[in-house]
Amino acid sequence: MVHVDSFVAAADAFLALVRQIGPDQWDLPGLGEWSVRDLVGHTSRAISTVEVYLGDDAPAAVTVPTAEEYYLRVFDGHTDNAAVAARGRAAGAELGDDAVASIAASLSRVQQLLAAQPTDRVVAIGSLAVPLAEYLRTRQFELVVHGLDLERATGIASDIPLTVLAAATSLAAGVAAQRGQAAEVLFALTGREALPDGFTIF
Repeated sequence: MVHVDSFVAAADAFLALVRQIGPDQWDLPGLGEWSVRDLVGHTSRAISTVEVYLGDDAPAAVTVPTAEEYYLRVFDGHTDNAAVAARGRAAGAELGDDAVASIAASLSRVQQLLAAQPTDRVVAIGSLAVPLAEYLRTRQFELVVHGLDLERATGIASDIPLTVLAAATSLAAGVAAQRGQAAEVLFALTGREALPDGFTIF
């Protein structure tokens, strides 16, 4: 299936980074109100949620056809930031004393599930019905962005493949274009103008 290999490559890079986190780093500031452990927990949900959603029945029809549209829908009224923060903390705690083993086991189960899916598999994300391949693009994006967050928080260099970084960048640009922000992004990337203060695609 398209995007499975990129998703797994992103997950492998995230797991490799987590393996290098020292015992004294887990309680360091991670991102916003999260510690490093919380951030790892939140990021690991980009793997574990795939397992959860593949355990549910497939919706009858697609309602959100692309990863870009998924982000537009999710961040326009479907996201409770306080709940996201709480789930990240809970997921970090649930990783236990051996976060690497927990994440590796989750990834192994997900890879087995993905190998058994039809190419046209659709998953239900709340009220949204998304092609699995497109949902994996969003999970890859989360693994990449938060992998870079962890790199900054810990000082540990990530080893995200260039093709995976490029795919995440392309998705971000696609969301910006869908939001009518394409000109701002293009001008920034080509050195014509800096992005406005506080700019974000979300």
